[in-house]
Amino acid sequence: MVWITTLTASRYCNRTLNMENPYHLLASHHICESGVFRIREDVVEGPNQKRFTFSVAEVKPGSSILPITEEGDVFLIREYKYAIGRTSTEVASGGMEEGESPLDAAQRELREELGFTAREWVEFGSIDPFTTQLVSPNYQFLALGLARVCQEPDEAEVLERVKLNLDDAVQMVMRGEITHGPSCTLVLKAHLWMQNRLKNHEQQAKNVNLD
Repeated sequence: MVWITTLTASRYCNRTLNMENPYHLLASHHICESGVFRIREDVVEGPNQKRFTFSVAEVKPGSSILPITEEGDVFLIREYKYAIGRTSTEVASGGMEEGESPLDAAQRELREELGFTAREWVEFGSIDPFTTQLVSPNYQFLALGLARVCQEPDEAEVLERVKLNLDDAVQMVMRGEITHGPSCTLVLKAHLWMQNRLKNHEQQAKNVNLD
């Protein structure tokens, strides 16, 4: 059985999402498409009835996963990233295939890139890496109750699995050694979630002792 925990947004967050759209779409033109990328150009009427042009890049949605052990160790991936021309340490991530849910993609990527399955999943919602000219939602998950399986990386991937304590991963984020945006966000969210869980367990133990 797989357990899934979903964290809900705060009331403040819900209010900020309800701003009125100040733009009225007049025309939209497809510019190009290549692989997971599609670029379009939108002409809109904005404030004071002025016209503006937005170039928007759409990228396939994806999921990022941070697996963590009972001892508080996490598994990251070190890989040479062609676009930035250097090695990057990141959480396991990948694009969603047609028909997949974010959780489906997370489970597949965890198995393919790190060689694990998980009994429990904590869903941290999604993030938008950039919000002005890029549409590329990234869904974030913490994976617990790990079991080893065979890795199945893509043919173009050369991956190195990195095991370290979650606290050390947080320090790598803070020192700028991890620069992948979704990885930074997920590591920090996971750290806060684990701290809150520990506090809850300690409080429950105190309540039991008082009884």
